[in-house]
Amino acid sequence: MSTARASTRRIRPLVIKVPEITVWFWIVKLLTTAMGEATSDFLVLHLNKYLAVVLGAIAFGIAFWFQYRAKRYVPYIYWTFVTMVAVFGTMVADAIHIVLGVPYWASTTAFAILLAAVFVAWYRVEHTLDIHSIVTRRRELFYWAAVLATFAMGTACGDMTATTLHLGYFASGILFIVLFGAPFVLKRWAGMNEIFAFWFSYVMTRPLGASFADWLGVEKAYGGLGFGRGAVALATTLCIIVAVGYLTITAKDRPNESLVSNL
Repeated sequence: MSTARASTRRIRPLVIKVPEITVWFWIVKLLTTAMGEATSDFLVLHLNKYLAVVLGAIAFGIAFWFQYRAKRYVPYIYWTFVTMVAVFGTMVADAIHIVLGVPYWASTTAFAILLAAVFVAWYRVEHTLDIHSIVTRRRELFYWAAVLATFAMGTACGDMTATTLHLGYFASGILFIVLFGAPFVLKRWAGMNEIFAFWFSYVMTRPLGASFADWLGVEKAYGGLGFGRGAVALATTLCIIVAVGYLTITAKDRPNESLVSNL
């Protein structure tokens, strides 16, 4: 009897817990990065900053629990957690600079090393970094560790270009558009490795979305358009809700189970 149950567990189909990589993936991902930047800044400026971080951590934990317990990819659960990663990851990266006084170049370097360490550990254990292979709990944990590290690193990198290197928010956004799009061109015309191209563009979404969120929300005296962080946070949140609702109804980003890796 126990042997039969074990056999059933072994042959049970595995389900991908991340969306198919389509243009919708990149649209919603960029929206979450912009929303995370604007929301984090708004909460820290309008609430006690320590309370804001605590609330962010609680929301992050709750969203992670729902995502981790989900049996398959569910758009509103997945993107809610990505959004909470954006908010809380921004808070952590900003706290390291503002509270601890760590320069942006140092935090960018430290988070880059951390991200590299996650990728090395992930590959050594699972022998793949393919997003289509996220079909086990352990791989999912590696995936979310990498995602959190990319958000933290991207936050520090975007702030470094805008402030330390004095490019400003708009010029930084243009720079990151180029860096975000380069892997798509290089993959098509120069044979860049598909997995490396994906993760490089993924990392660039964070400073790209955040740069334009700051450009729209920050006061004109500081290089922005002055629409306000709260307005940007609300607008991007509404866009995310509409986009995720559309994906839930149409299933346009439903994972292709034929791409499951059994490595």
